[in-house]
Amino acid sequence: MKIQQLITEALSLPNSAISYHVSQELAAIYPKKVLLESNDDSFNLERYGEANLCKIEYDAHIHNQMITGWNGMDNEIYKYTENASFQVLWQEYKLDVLLMSWQEGYCKTRYSWILADSTEIAEEFFAAVCNWNSEIRDEVLVFEDGYWNKNPDLFQSIQTANFDNLILHGTLKQDIQEDLANFFASRETYAAYSVPWKRGILLIGSPGNGKTHTVKALINQMQQPCLYVKSFKSEYATDSENIRKVFKEARQSAPCILVLEDIDSLLNDDNRSFFLNELDGFAANQGIVTIATTNHPERLDSAISDRPSRFDRKYHFELPAIPERQAYITLWNDKLKTAMRLSEEAVSQMVALTEGFSFAYLKELFLSSMIRWMGAMEIGALEKIMISQVTVLREQMSSPTVSSENLEK
Repeated sequence: MKIQQLITEALSLPNSAISYHVSQELAAIYPKKVLLESNDDSFNLERYGEANLCKIEYDAHIHNQMITGWNGMDNEIYKYTENASFQVLWQEYKLDVLLMSWQEGYCKTRYSWILADSTEIAEEFFAAVCNWNSEIRDEVLVFEDGYWNKNPDLFQSIQTANFDNLILHGTLKQDIQEDLANFFASRETYAAYSVPWKRGILLIGSPGNGKTHTVKALINQMQQPCLYVKSFKSEYATDSENIRKVFKEARQSAPCILVLEDIDSLLNDDNRSFFLNELDGFAANQGIVTIATTNHPERLDSAISDRPSRFDRKYHFELPAIPERQAYITLWNDKLKTAMRLSEEAVSQMVALTEGFSFAYLKELFLSSMIRWMGAMEIGALEKIMISQVTVLREQMSSPTVSSENLEK
């Protein structure tokens, strides 16, 4: 009951005194054990145990507090541990672990104490759990509100993205694929010539012209860990602290792809210099491909847009010209059932009418017209519907509010 009493006493103390009190008491209760204390988020013992990498048993002599939650999206119940004591069998070693949580402001603080027979065992176990939890497997690591979260759903959505169903002008599609494939295959060459093995790519263009699809297809094709930054802003940390977190995690995950979507919205006068210093990490950034996108290159500081050592290549995603519109409309038309399909003459007419349309608006033209057609179900009517829909979409295009791309869409 000593552990039960310790937990109860500790949680009644001021937040600043809890961890010290627990450490002091554990050292007194287990004088022959080595104590390792941590509040590192990577030490997720339960997830490690669920992967059958160690055996975990709850201490039956105390009340282990479990919290139950509801995931409405997947229609399932989930549980996580709030305060508990575990006996752990890892390899041939037996360890005891105490987990405690308490509220600090709007954030939850979680501490773990590992009790082992030696410092070596405690540190090896701690490192093994942290290393395993830090690996990116069938998920995208997303940074938001100052924290990293693994997103398997985003990873799964990316699996359908490829270059086969992407139409870009000229050799742009091939150039980008070869750029990254050559980089990841050339580590030894970079080392032989003492060139830092790092790469920066900037994708430039107005919304809806394939930047996000290209990023998804690259992630899918390169089969490298992906880290995606939504924002450097958070309530309890400065931009500089969060930027440091981002690059620290990228260096630990390398070789990897670091995605900075809409980089012009991520940076400002206060955080730009610190970001550039981290980006310029040279040897420390070995194996990191930084892919940034922007709809507004005019908003970027010249230190970013005009400095090759930071973003080595800039790829421009332009509005589709006649050949691209012809290919895109034909691709869509070939997927339609016979009753809905356009004639060759109608395809040519759509190509001419859609001058100035982005790929996103071409897609919307087909989708919105198909929905209207399903109400009419008249053979040959799709052409008339699309002609009228072009006018509607042109009015939307002239609106001052234009939606942007996003990796999570």
